[in-house]
Amino acid sequence: MAKIKTKPKLVPSEEPFDYASFESDVISRLYEGDSLFGEKGVLTNLIQRLVNAALCGEMAGHLNDQRQCGEPNRRNGHTSKRLDTDLGPVQISPPRDRSGNFKPQLVGKWDRQLGTGLDKQILMMYANGNSYGDIQHQIKQLYGLDYSPSSIVEVTEQVWTEVVSWQQRQLTSFYTVIFLDGMYFTTREGGKSSKKVVYSVYGVDAEGQRDVLGIYIRESEGAKDWGLVLEDLRRRGVEDVLFFCVDGLRGFSDAILEIFPQSFVQRCIVHMIRSSTRFVAEADIKKVCVDLRTIYSAADEFQARIALVAFREKWDKKYPAIAEAWENNWGDLIPFMDFGEHIRRMIYTTNAVEALHRQIRKVTKTKGSWVNDKALVKQIYLTLMYGRRGWKKKVFNWSAIGAELSKRFGERYTMHLE
Repeated sequence: MAKIKTKPKLVPSEEPFDYASFESDVISRLYEGDSLFGEKGVLTNLIQRLVNAALCGEMAGHLNDQRQCGEPNRRNGHTSKRLDTDLGPVQISPPRDRSGNFKPQLVGKWDRQLGTGLDKQILMMYANGNSYGDIQHQIKQLYGLDYSPSSIVEVTEQVWTEVVSWQQRQLTSFYTVIFLDGMYFTTREGGKSSKKVVYSVYGVDAEGQRDVLGIYIRESEGAKDWGLVLEDLRRRGVEDVLFFCVDGLRGFSDAILEIFPQSFVQRCIVHMIRSSTRFVAEADIKKVCVDLRTIYSAADEFQARIALVAFREKWDKKYPAIAEAWENNWGDLIPFMDFGEHIRRMIYTTNAVEALHRQIRKVTKTKGSWVNDKALVKQIYLTLMYGRRGWKKKVFNWSAIGAELSKRFGERYTMHLE
């Protein structure tokens, strides 16, 4: 683990800086078309000056501390070494002291590199879906620097410990609703391409704040694998969830209720409508959707049953599979009808997590595949972290939703409010 550098005690350098001369030289070179950065860049001398001044300030502070402790010490010239920065190589002159106990913090005795923020730019470009080749080209165009793809990979690798920590972080004990959904990607392992499913867990806490609780890679999507994900949520501190919103995966409800038996499981109505109209003639789709709406927008389950009977009478001869599918999945489709309009609107569909997936797809759609699962996880994590504004926000109209939750669930909900 890299040592964190703390700000040392600095004393201003006494060496004068001829700014007027520096400014004149820079302006002249800019007109001549010289590059800002690189080995002979216009600003390279300024970086060199700043580093040398900082090291001299550290030395002055070190000598002052020694004098106050009664320890005789003084300067002993300078050394010379090349420092590789993200903006090109710079030749610096670190100061020495007579006692040999000066340990500079900005650039350590054995350090040969100094970060200037380019790593963050690389991570941002990677998060926005740029390939290693694209990043290499952009760095060359913007800064005149030659970064090999392997160097860029090393920069993205720095984020892996952060990914692991994020994935294993402790979660709050209570969530109002958790949306579960999967999206498919292609990775290459051992020279072979294979489909992988990324499980997304998107939660809303007691205050209405959204958060991505985790992403998990699996070979395929199944209730058993989702059960393992839910067990991980429990391990990380989740004790109670009011609602789970899911798609129509077989066995999903049983897997959830085995771990969170007090939760309501709501199957996505929008998914069910899509599934119901998959084989409906184009001329009939609008009419079928209007009649299905009378079912899921009914005042209660009794009225919904009446609407389903009416739907059967109208469409069974032409599309008998639709009403049958609604009847077979009735228990997973109607839980939201026991609640008021604000809660209904929040839980009747998994559109919230699908919107999250669209944000990820917007970045990843240009990539055919990833070299391995790790590269895919890094990509999704960085996309999420640099795109927080799109998904980490409060649920709309939360005050009304909170009032309904408080009335329906009482202390089970209100005890988690701040």
